Amino acid sequence: MLHFARWKTILIWLTVLVGVIIALPNLFSRSTLDALPDFMPTRQMTLGLDLQGGSHILLQIDTNEIRENRLKAIRDEARSALRGERIGYTGLALNGNAVQLRLRDSSQMDAAREALSDTLAPISAGLFSGGQLTEVEMEEGQNGLIRLSLTDQGLTYRVSSALTQSVEVVGRRVNELGTTEPIIQRQGDDRILVQVPGLGDPERLKNLLGQTAQLTFQMVDNSTPVQEAIDGRPPAGTTIMYSTDDPPIPYLIEDRVIVSGENLVDAQPTFDQRTGEAVVSFRFDNRGAVRFGQATQQNVGRPFAIVLDEAVISAPVIREPITGGSGQISGSFTTDSAKDLAVLLRAGALPATLSIVEERTVGPGLGQDSIDAGVTASIIGSILVIGFMFLAYGTLGLIANIALTANIVLLIAILTFLGATLTLPGIAGIVLTVGMAVDSNVLIYERIREERRSGRKLLNAIETGFDRALNTIVDANLTTLIAAVILFYLGTGPVRGFAVTLAIGIITTVFTAFTLTRWMVGFWYKRTRAKELPRAPVRLVPDGTRAPFMWLRRITFTASALVSIIALTGFLAIGMNLGIDFKGGTLIEVQSKEQQADIGDIRSRLSDLNLGDVQVQSFGSEREVLIRVGAQDAGDNAEQSAATKVQDELRDDYDFRRTEVVGPTISSELARAGTIGVAVSLLAILLYIWFRFEWQFAVGAIIATMHDVIMTIGFFVLTGIEFNVSSIAAILTIVGYSLNDTVVVYDRIRENLRKYRKMPLPELLDLSINEMLPRTVLTSVTTLLALGALFMFGGEVIRSFTAAMIVGVFIGTYSSIFIASPLLILFKLRGTRVAEGEGEGGDENAPAGAQV
Repeated sequence: MLHFARWKTILIWLTVLVGVIIALPNLFSRSTLDALPDFMPTRQMTLGLDLQGGSHILLQIDTNEIRENRLKAIRDEARSALRGERIGYTGLALNGNAVQLRLRDSSQMDAAREALSDTLAPISAGLFSGGQLTEVEMEEGQNGLIRLSLTDQGLTYRVSSALTQSVEVVGRRVNELGTTEPIIQRQGDDRILVQVPGLGDPERLKNLLGQTAQLTFQMVDNSTPVQEAIDGRPPAGTTIMYSTDDPPIPYLIEDRVIVSGENLVDAQPTFDQRTGEAVVSFRFDNRGAVRFGQATQQNVGRPFAIVLDEAVISAPVIREPITGGSGQISGSFTTDSAKDLAVLLRAGALPATLSIVEERTVGPGLGQDSIDAGVTASIIGSILVIGFMFLAYGTLGLIANIALTANIVLLIAILTFLGATLTLPGIAGIVLTVGMAVDSNVLIYERIREERRSGRKLLNAIETGFDRALNTIVDANLTTLIAAVILFYLGTGPVRGFAVTLAIGIITTVFTAFTLTRWMVGFWYKRTRAKELPRAPVRLVPDGTRAPFMWLRRITFTASALVSIIALTGFLAIGMNLGIDFKGGTLIEVQSKEQQADIGDIRSRLSDLNLGDVQVQSFGSEREVLIRVGAQDAGDNAEQSAATKVQDELRDDYDFRRTEVVGPTISSELARAGTIGVAVSLLAILLYIWFRFEWQFAVGAIIATMHDVIMTIGFFVLTGIEFNVSSIAAILTIVGYSLNDTVVVYDRIRENLRKYRKMPLPELLDLSINEMLPRTVLTSVTTLLALGALFMFGGEVIRSFTAAMIVGVFIGTYSSIFIASPLLILFKLRGTRVAEGEGEGGDENAPAGAQV
């Protein structure tokens, strides 16, 4: 019914009004919002790092280091315990994942077991972790052999504990930088995600995160010349360490630690009053002050070393006892390096080394350019779609445009309210939502036109059009929603932002189509009491088309099979141009500080760095250059070293706008996740269509969708466009769009199967496709208008992503007509229960003018 109760009308427009109020702050600057009264909404959407600049860093804890440290601790505990009980042993050493020793007297095995009881005792895994667990197991062999093995659950517990402590330490270090709203969170079993928006110096952040910051104060051993120790063997209880000077100076350091960083209570960057150089002043707790005072009192005249992560920062000579519990560290610091060391010392040491396995850094300049490009593309796309809808439907087009505007406002309001992060692919999701939202209105309007042509009065045609379009719209949008949900759970970073935007857009689309649009059409009818629908200035598809699509099915099947074989052959023989997301490596976008970048000079300078495969190409304007460095063979840390070398080489002449570093660990995981994402999406959609239709429809839709995926892959192979994580999002979007189109056609086929039971299937399929042809063309055109604006004005970063989706719209439209529908003939659809259901009108004959 077009009549809405007063409370429903109020609720509909109140929802829109609330959406406007929540979304409105996004139009103003932060300074303007801060000046508003407290009761006014001031919350804005969270912009992703690709829009506002900043760093995304994924850290991985070194589990091998934790294992080795724990095994060494078990070894030391065993040594102390056995010596304390005067139990003789020999061969105490690490052996694989265990500590091994042999008792001199095997009859002391029971005594040894008792002495090691504290080491073997179960440990508490925490109140919420399931009670106690066994960390160390003891195995007894012949002739007094003992193996103390570290269990898998024990190692998992230690890694988890170290990761929890690392999150706290990393959080303190990042917060010391004074950044706004950083994100530091645990990810998986052994990783930490760090996102710092608006960061101007990503290198400083990486340096802070990469250092373990194990600070110790140890004595320098002068009993043996250090060169003699280097040439021969260091005396027992000493280790050779090198300073941070250039060139490094070797020192012979006693292993005994006087005081460690755990005893520090404060550290601040200051300046030495005598020399004026930057230093770090520190202060010990009571225990540290006593131990440090005793050590300096007993060793006046001897040098002691201040060691950070096994590197000697400085080695001053003790002139007099230091009993005040405070001192300073000097070591040729700059002002910034003194600040950073103070930050590290105040934040505390990491329990294990953290390696950077993924880095994505966007400079603030590129971020603002991305925002400007996204806004421009959205405005142009919206204008094109709004203008086209008016040309296609006249007054009803204006109603659709109002609903479309409300749709986008509600989408932005929900993103703002949820605190969701808007990324560059998220803007693509908004633009795509513009095109898909129009589809719902097109379905409704075309259905109203059909009902009016069949002889219904205008009021009945409007009501019936809305009612009969409901199932089609729900089915079509649910298939896209399934792909978006799976993309969210299996995707990462910007891809998840795209999935969130698309999913919310689908929900707001369904709401506006069946409440706001319906209310406005009803309001228009009551005000005008029109007898006919408004005339449209432009009609792309004439009424009553009779195109013989099924007559062409053998030709299209053959052509599609050949092109698919060529695409698969090219994929296997040539392969796609995989980006660093899937094969690892480094991508750096730079902008020349001069008027034009010299690509030849850059290529020449980087070739001398011995980084392997290095590609340099222009990117956008003549000042911008994209540099790709192939994956290094030495692991995740080598990728960071390669990026640093490139930046050091080009820093004087170029600004770094974007840096992405993906190690081999992450690249293999992304490739696996992308493949699983596509496969799981297809399976979930197969089950849904099977449940809603019949197995023939489900299998036909999946075959058509696989055809689209293969064709899209062929497009990537043919064009050589880089295939990255965003490309996975594009493929899944194509899957959703294609299925949307296919389900709309299938829904009409199912309806006509019930309506015209004796009509031969090929003619019925032609009839159904021709009936839906205006909707298919209009939806494709509006989606292409939105994507075209994004392609032309959305910026270089997202252009390949948009190009794939534009091609996907053509492929998806083609497959829904020439692949998905003819497959129903091949699968002998007639005779299934869907054709035996209750008919709508029960007419067994063809409609007037149909070719039977």
